Amino acid sequence: MDRVQFFHRFTQDEAREKRELVASLLGNPATIPPRYFYDELGCALYGAICQLPEYYPTRTEVALFQAHRGQIAEAVGRGKEFVDLGAGDCCKAQSWIPFLAPHRYVAVDIAASEIDRALTKMANDFHELELVGVVTDFSRSLDLEGVLGPGSVTFFYPGSSIGNFVPEDAVAFLTRVRRYCAERPGSGLLIGVDGKKEKSRLDAAYDDSLGVTAAFNRNALRHLNRRHGFDFDVNGFAHRGFYNAQLGRVEMHLESLRAQDVTLGEAVRHFALGERIHTENSYKYHRAEFEALLAAAGYAQVQAWESEGEPYRVFYAQ
Repeated sequence: MDRVQFFHRFTQDEAREKRELVASLLGNPATIPPRYFYDELGCALYGAICQLPEYYPTRTEVALFQAHRGQIAEAVGRGKEFVDLGAGDCCKAQSWIPFLAPHRYVAVDIAASEIDRALTKMANDFHELELVGVVTDFSRSLDLEGVLGPGSVTFFYPGSSIGNFVPEDAVAFLTRVRRYCAERPGSGLLIGVDGKKEKSRLDAAYDDSLGVTAAFNRNALRHLNRRHGFDFDVNGFAHRGFYNAQLGRVEMHLESLRAQDVTLGEAVRHFALGERIHTENSYKYHRAEFEALLAAAGYAQVQAWESEGEPYRVFYAQ
C-alpha cells in the first residue's frame, strides 16, 4: 500500500496564468512571479545555492537550530502534526522529527516532483510516521482544509523564505497560518528570519562568484519558454542581485544586455539595453520589525532565538 497521501490544491488555469504572466512582463517594470524559479532544474540549482560559501542563511539557521534544539523543542512540544511549508527535499524538517516526534508530517510545496521524491524516501526511513504531500502555491492561497487533523499543529517555515513576501503580503500570509493555529489550541509557527546586515555581505550571498544564483535566476526564462512558448534568449539577460538598504531587501533582476524584442504569445515586449525584469525580493528584518509583523497577524506569544555572530533569528509564535 502506498504510505504517502497526496492532495493537489494547485489548480492550473493555463490560459489565465499565461494572461497574468504576460501582463506582468508587459508592465513597467517587468516582473516574473518567483514560482517560475522552481521547475526541476531550478530546484536543483536552489539546492546548490544553499551549499555555496557566500550563501550564509542555510548553514546559519542549521547552526542556530543545533545550538538551541532543546529549548526550541520544549517551546514547540512533542507529538503534534508537523506542517512543513515550502518543504522542497524535506531535509530541514527531517532533522526535527526525532526531537518533536510528530504523529503526522505534511509537506507543502509547489514542486510536486520534489516532494514526491522526498516523501517516497521518507516512507522507507520513518515507518511509523503518517506522510502527506500538499501541492499548492501557498504564496497565493494556503488551502489546508480537509488536510489537517483536529489536534495541535506545528507550522514550520525555515530558511527566511518569509522575506520573499512584501511586508503587507507577509502579514496576510502569517494571518492565514494564525487562523489554522487558532482553530487548534496548542498550535504555533516556527519560522526562520534573516536580519539586516552590511551590504557587501548580502550582495555576495545573492550574486555568488561561481554564478549559481545567476543560473538559477536565468533558468526562470528557460522555464517560461518551455511552458508558455515564449522566445526569451536566456543569454541575452544578465543576473543582478543586490541589497537595497533603503527598502531593507535584497532584489534580484534580469538585465537586458541589448535592445531586444521577446515574443510572449500574441504580444511582443521590447526590452531596451539595461532594462530589467524584477524576479524576486528577500526582505531582511530587525527583531522588532518582525515581531511587529507577527503582532499584526494576531500572534500574542512570541519566543526568539538568535544566532551567534550573525543577525539571524528563529521565532516560535502562538
